Amino acid sequence: MGPIDYVVVEFPGNRMTGEGFPILVDLVDRGLIRVLDLLFVRKDEDGSVAGLEIADLTGDGALDLAVFEGASSGLLGEDDIEEAGKALKPGNSAGILVYENVWAAPFATALRRGGAQLVASGRIPVPAVLAALDDTEAG
Repeated sequence: MGPIDYVVVEFPGNRMTGEGFPILVDLVDRGLIRVLDLLFVRKDEDGSVAGLEIADLTGDGALDLAVFEGASSGLLGEDDIEEAGKALKPGNSAGILVYENVWAAPFATALRRGGAQLVASGRIPVPAVLAALDDTEAG
């Protein structure tokens, strides 16, 4: 199995255009990732947080989200929904995506066979990378 990551993406004003979904489907179709969980949440103006059904996201019929229906491994629990809700501003919604980096599975397997262990991992935020590149170019 490859490394498992998650992202929480906020949609201001509950405005989900669906523009990223074809890209997500392409990543899955090419075998780069495997979607383990996909859940949508909404934070109301009073601060309450609720899950959203995938079918209820756009309502305009322009994008068929049925391909993601049932994407639930059980890794996400009610506490994760509440935690994601804390990061949201009232009146906004978010998608929570948990995915396996399938592309990395053969590499990880080979390392484990050789006795290697992962001792640290992390992610450098894109704004930090861009700032560092800007600093390098300026220097």
